[in-house]
Formats: sequence, structure tokens, C-alpha cells
Amino acid sequence: MPEAIEITGLTKRFGAVTAVSNLNLSIAKGEVFGLVGPDGAGKTTTLRILCGLVDPTEGSTLVAGFDPVKQTTQLRDQIGYMAQRFGLYTDLTVEENIDFYADLFGIAHKLLEPLKVKLLAMTRMAPFRDRAAGKLSGGMKQKLALMCALLNKPAVLLLDEPTNGVDPVSRRDFWLILEDLVRDGMTLVVSTAYLDEAERCGRVGLMHEGKLIRCGTPAELKAGMTGRFWEVEAPDMRATRRELEARPGVLGVKPSGATLHVHTNAEVTLSDWLPARRIEPSLEDVFVAVVSEQEQHA
Repeated sequence: MPEAIEITGLTKRFGAVTAVSNLNLSIAKGEVFGLVGPDGAGKTTTLRILCGLVDPTEGSTLVAGFDPVKQTTQLRDQIGYMAQRFGLYTDLTVEENIDFYADLFGIAHKLLEPLKVKLLAMTRMAPFRDRAAGKLSGGMKQKLALMCALLNKPAVLLLDEPTNGVDPVSRRDFWLILEDLVRDGMTLVVSTAYLDEAERCGRVGLMHEGKLIRCGTPAELKAGMTGRFWEVEAPDMRATRRELEARPGVLGVKPSGATLHVHTNAEVTLSDWLPARRIEPSLEDVFVAVVSEQEQHA
């Protein structure tokens, strides 16, 4: 399968700060790829380099066959980009925002009308086409931003934390729309801090302090973990956590809802002395464990 994105030795420095460090990554055409990590991990900088908004300090990228540094104009016809911040005009209506961005893309009126109908139907935003963008809910604003990013029918769609701060129902609806786009052949690269969203991706890249520390399918990342993972219920969570953290063979403890998720060596059996059960690690468990391992090595 041809590659939609090729990243080789990508590094970006802002003064003394290295935002992205020696990133190497290939993303196939039609793939859903998730960049996962906390704030400051380098996700946003990577996406901004891919769409030509920021030049790299070192390394190279190809997106849909174009170099974002040297072929920015040609690239913009092939990509859609949705930034973290709502970048539309709040005093314009939904339809006026679409018309404005269509004009920027140079889309003819006769082509825009059927496209507009399709996008409004796909996002279920048709009843709100006359509502000012500033009066939309968070989820509706993200749908409007997505429609504007799709106007030029991009081959590659870059989304920077598109559901950050959006309610769970709107997040689900947003991902259903994205899944339809991918079925039509679009390549999707999405950054997210939500590990449950990362489960929806074909492959996931875990980023920490500008570095890609793990990459693979969710199943591969989970299967690659050593040791055992446990779920523990206890009446006094704080005391139990302190006790666990001091116990030999315990590699990590983190709250997970009303329980604790505990990572131990393979020789440890928590159920011998606690109400604990063995579990398969979630992506969040994997990420916490890998970051902890990185920090210990550092």
C-alpha cells in the first residue's frame, strides 16, 4: 500500500527547547493513525510541520507526495487541517462560514451547493445552518470546523485534538463521521489525549517529550508489555496505593475510576493478599508504564 506520509529524522527546536526529536514514521494511504501524548509531547508541532505551517529544524517530510516546505501551495490542495482552537468566525452563521472557506479554496458555486448539502447531512448540522457559529455547542463547533476542513476533498486529514473538551456523546458522533471518511479512502492523522479514542486507530504512536517512544496497533502495544496488570478494589484507596507502591515487584500504580490499576513483575501475585484480579492492560496502562520506564532510564 502506498505511503500517504513519510517522516524522516524530523526535529524541531524552538530556541533551547526541542519540541520534536528525530521522528521517523510512515503512514499508509487510508490509515487511521493516532498521535497520543500529554501536552508538550510534540503532537501539535508535528501536525503543524506536516501541513506546512512550521518549518522543521532538521529532517524531511512528504505528505500526499509533496514536501510541506518546498511545495506548500500544491500540498494545501491535498490536505485538510483542523487546529485545536476553534478558528472559524463566530459572528457568521454555519452556512456563511462554509461559504467563506469555500471561497478561499476557490470552489465554484455550482460545485459547492451539492457538497454543502452532503456535509450538512453527514454531520447532521442542516437544522443549524442559519445559527451563528459563536452560539453553537462545543461539539457543533467541531463539526463545523470539520466541514470546512473537508471542503477541498482532501486526501489526508490532520486533526489536532479535535474532541478536546467535547461531551462524550458528541465525541462518539464525531468519530462515526471520521470512520465514514476513512471508508471512502481518506488518510486520517489525529492527535488526542484520550486513550479510549486511540483504541479506534489502526496504529498509535506514543509521544513523550518530543520523542516517539512506541508505535504499533493497540493490540501490539498491549501485547508488548512485560509483567502483569491487576485491578484492585479497596475501601481506602489512598492507603492501599501507598502500600502497593512500597511493595517489592510493583512497577506502577494508578487510579482508574473506582479501582486501582497495578503493574507488577511477572512473579508477583497480588490476589494472594488483596481483592485483585488479572486484567489485560488498556492503552492508558501501556502509556503510563512506558513513560515511567523512560523516566527511570533517564
